[in-house]
Amino acid sequence: MSSKNPGSGTSKRGFASMDEERQREIASEGGRAAHASGHAHQFTSEEARRAGQKGGEAVSSNREHMAAIGRKGGEASHGRRGGEGVQARSGREGQKNEEGD
Repeated sequence: MSSKNPGSGTSKRGFASMDEERQREIASEGGRAAHASGHAHQFTSEEARRAGQKGGEAVSSNREHMAAIGRKGGEASHGRRGGEGVQARSGREGQKNEEGD
């Protein structure tokens, strides 16, 4: 007898076939059990700092990726100013002129 869904080619068995909520419940139970038995690794602040540093070095070594991040940030930053920039500048200049007169 086959345990596969007709036409889908996937098994009805196993962790991956469960709905996401049930997977979370099982994973959570496993995490709690590991911590309770003392088998779960807990990072010290130094270990966490070093891991973050290694990840940052790995990402920043990819110049193309970093350039894309910078472009995206610039577009977001300048995009906010672009729509109101002319009006905001003229408003500030108008205030200066009024104060200076």
